Amino acid sequence: MKDPHKLQSIQDEHGETASPILPEDVKNYLIDIDGTVTEDVPNEEPERMVTCEPYPDALEILNKWYDEGHVITFFTSRTEDHREVTEEWLDKHGFKYHGLLMGKPRGGNYHWIDNHMVRATRFKGKFTDLVVKSKEIEIFKS
Repeated sequence: MKDPHKLQSIQDEHGETASPILPEDVKNYLIDIDGTVTEDVPNEEPERMVTCEPYPDALEILNKWYDEGHVITFFTSRTEDHREVTEEWLDKHGFKYHGLLMGKPRGGNYHWIDNHMVRATRFKGKFTDLVVKSKEIEIFKS
């Protein structure tokens, strides 16, 4: 398995050290939890976070990507108060992952702006292997 934390040093156009990057064949997956790997559990009903079940295809595909050497980080709107129950739930169900980021903004309609390449895939009910498909995107005006 590839070491997903083996970052490659890079330099910007001025020869200055820039933020390191992962090898080209390693993907850095940020995965939502509620409504994506399990039922949509709102923060206002934390008791359901213990009893919800994972979507089997999500568990299978995410663990496969982990085993292939990709970085799996869960990125959730759950608050820091929900960290312990969330980590216990992920571990109980056998999810393999590298990190858990709490406090993603709620409400959807996300638009991610970054200096690194970003790809977004909207979850529509089933995890499968990804395929390449061209779509219209918004970019900054030159």
